[in-house]
Amino acid sequence: MKRSLAGYLREIHRIYVEGDFREESFYPCLKLLLEEASGLLGDVARVLVQPKKTEVGIPDFLARKNGEIIGYIETKSPDANLDNVKKSEQLKRYLASLPNLILTNFLEFRLHRGGSLISRVQVSPQFTLQRLESLPAPTKIGLFSQLLEKFLSFSTPEIRTSSGLSIELAKRTRFLEHVLQEELSGENEEVMRLYKTFQEELIETLNKERFADLYAQTITYGLFAARMRVENGFSRELAWKSIPQSLPLLKEIFYSFTGPHFPESLSWIVDDISQVLEKADVPSILKEFRTTRWDEDPVIHFYETFLATYNREERQRLGVYYTPLPVVSYIVRSIHKLLKEKFGKSEGLAT
Repeated sequence: MKRSLAGYLREIHRIYVEGDFREESFYPCLKLLLEEASGLLGDVARVLVQPKKTEVGIPDFLARKNGEIIGYIETKSPDANLDNVKKSEQLKRYLASLPNLILTNFLEFRLHRGGSLISRVQVSPQFTLQRLESLPAPTKIGLFSQLLEKFLSFSTPEIRTSSGLSIELAKRTRFLEHVLQEELSGENEEVMRLYKTFQEELIETLNKERFADLYAQTITYGLFAARMRVENGFSRELAWKSIPQSLPLLKEIFYSFTGPHFPESLSWIVDDISQVLEKADVPSILKEFRTTRWDEDPVIHFYETFLATYNREERQRLGVYYTPLPVVSYIVRSIHKLLKEKFGKSEGLAT
């Protein structure tokens, strides 16, 4: 670890003193450090640079281990004061939505779990950027290793209750809504096409802000509905394959998750939602529904639970409490047909 960290600091120093750098100039050396360190710690992870950010922003890096997203890294310039950064609306959004996040200016690393700071280490003081005076002290190396071990050990926890699941899904759905608004502002071709489809087939007067809300809900709720009918393994690809041609709008929405034009800035958060659902203890959640609301279908009842959690304060401020009936109606009718035609459930949602 000492050699990897020393080489990393030398490269940070070289880039900084050459001047004319951007934050992205430091990405390759951070990626190399994190991947080398994960190997040395016996917890091999892939660290991926996220697509370029625009106004709303997404985390700079995500880390995967055995295909699972285990965490995110948000970087700032080496000159940045992380105390000030943490006060920004961007960081508040990240901390509210992302369960395992490192915030770093390439010299100081802060690990947040569930929005709370749990570990921090400064591997080299900022004043050494102008001249590399010494290698990091052994104590810093040990603390840095411990921080990374905590970061790499994270795994999406199993959720056994509908209330717990609605909380985790609502966090990610809010974030998805923000990213969708960004893509609409940038006139992303695929997202704009879906926006026009929603206008033509569901709500003619739908504006972009409301579309982002509805589309985010439709993605999450549709994935939930598909997950309730899958026993082993789950992914966004599997959700699309389960929807028949007889449900064209729903199939088009879910096909966009796997198609070649699906924005990279959205794929990671949809994967994260799918991962939460994949880890959900479906038998326990279904048992809860049968015990507490035995007369209602879980898919329909969960929508109430989810909506009560998702963006509650903003919806109260606007006086909006329910998704427009055409959308809910379409989703419910689609699921009803899906159960009858794809899964052989003769009574659909009543099965």
